[in-house]
Amino acid sequence: MFFFIIGHTTIFAQVKTDAVLVAKDTVKTNDIDPLTPAKAAFYSAVLPGLGQAYNKKYWKIPLVYGAIGTSLYFYLDSNTKYHQYRDAYKRRLEGYSDDKYSYLDDSRLIAGQKFYQRNRDLSALFVVAFYALNIIDANVDAALLQFNVDENLSVRPVIYPNDVTLKTNVGLTFNYNF
Repeated sequence: MFFFIIGHTTIFAQVKTDAVLVAKDTVKTNDIDPLTPAKAAFYSAVLPGLGQAYNKKYWKIPLVYGAIGTSLYFYLDSNTKYHQYRDAYKRRLEGYSDDKYSYLDDSRLIAGQKFYQRNRDLSALFVVAFYALNIIDANVDAALLQFNVDENLSVRPVIYPNDVTLKTNVGLTFNYNF
């Protein structure tokens, strides 16, 4: 009789409720503006360093002005000295020797001209290169600011023991959570 009563009794351990599942979109929408890199490059082309300010990378502005300014200083200095040596050589060809380079002979004046002309040309190349690098940096930095770099996608270094040799190994883990 005991087994008969227990066998026909229905016992519920949990209360059955109707649950409604709502699917939540976990994909984060990034507002990507394709013109942001072009704007940053345009601003840097108009005024060097303005693209870095547009990207809010203010620490790069002194580097931009330092690089362009130093190159421009050496360009102007070499250009001045080149013209001094050239003018002294021209005066020497006209028969005058009363300039500040009277202690140099003609071959030294020509060598000085060539030296400062080469330095002037290299400095002008550096000014143009740093100006272009400023524009490229602003463009690339603005493009990289739009990438998704949250914790769901990460690469982390990991240190783990080797089970066989019991030595410590170093590696990288690639995590993608969704």
